[in-house]
Amino acid sequence: MISLGIETSCDETSASLVENGRVILSNVIASSLNLHRKHQGIIPEIASRAHIECISLVVEQALKEAGRKIIDIDLVCVTKGPGLIGSLLVGISFARGLSYALKKPLIGVDHLEAHLYASFLCNRPAMPFMALAKRKAKPLPCRLMALAKRKAKPLPCRLIGLVVSGGHTSLFLVKKGFTFKTLGATVDDAAGEAFDKVAKLLGLGYPGGPAIERTAKGGNPKAVKLSCMGPGGLDFSFSGIKTAVLYKLQAAGRKPRVADMAASFQRAVVEALVEKSFLACQRNKIKTLVIGGGVAANNYLRNRFNQEADLRNIKVYFPAPALSLDNAAMIAGLGYQLYKHGKRSSYYLTPWTS
Repeated sequence: MISLGIETSCDETSASLVENGRVILSNVIASSLNLHRKHQGIIPEIASRAHIECISLVVEQALKEAGRKIIDIDLVCVTKGPGLIGSLLVGISFARGLSYALKKPLIGVDHLEAHLYASFLCNRPAMPFMALAKRKAKPLPCRLMALAKRKAKPLPCRLIGLVVSGGHTSLFLVKKGFTFKTLGATVDDAAGEAFDKVAKLLGLGYPGGPAIERTAKGGNPKAVKLSCMGPGGLDFSFSGIKTAVLYKLQAAGRKPRVADMAASFQRAVVEALVEKSFLACQRNKIKTLVIGGGVAANNYLRNRFNQEADLRNIKVYFPAPALSLDNAAMIAGLGYQLYKHGKRSSYYLTPWTS
């Protein structure tokens, strides 16, 4: 069964063909990041306009890369939320029209839940990454995504999932049949947003996650005392640590090195994620932890989770770095699993509905 995935929740326009919910045949991504970089953040109107300009081209490229025709599609899967409303409407409108024209079933997929499914995908050849040139509609091939060939991991019956990205930081209990229960979430800012804001304070540019990770390699993670454990239980809070960094930088006297501040900030955020994720595993007596979302591409985070997992005898799964970011393969994969378990969406699907 061939599933077409369409992802337009933020600034990436992505289309992917996935076979039987596990094998990626193609995964094409057009990014409008260059259009947002000068604004130090995502501008919703620019993002939705970029989706409109290139969504047809991206789907055509995904079919070409997979060596398939449009009539080979058996299932149309699309991100229904969360995300930017204008961006979501572009993808959903395209998917609805395609589903209706092909007379194929339509599945709306939760973007956060799909990030956790990304760890269970495998692929055939390396997949093309496409970058959207400034104000040009046609995506231009730039480089290959660094996604090594990998075998599909078995799907566990129960797991704890952590989604950590620019817009969300959430803990889920995932049960058989891909039912998701929220255990905890951020009460204010997401971890990825904190990375972006602190990077701006440090003058490191946008996006902040990769910039802080690079800078932190030359710093001492214990040089500056920072903490962001936030509220009790399994909820997170990352707004306070941004203010703490600002006060440290404004304080009179000897100011910390930028590399030390970046390393200390990164350590504090990751330790909060590690502590609450393994606490969720302990409380629910589950030995499988899956991490997804853009911040999951951070190597320091991956190393800390792997270290802690070894100590606690817990299996921890990460997607390939290229699949940590927003992509349509995870939408097509989870959409297939939902279809197998009897889920269907109406042709009148709108953002945030089923």
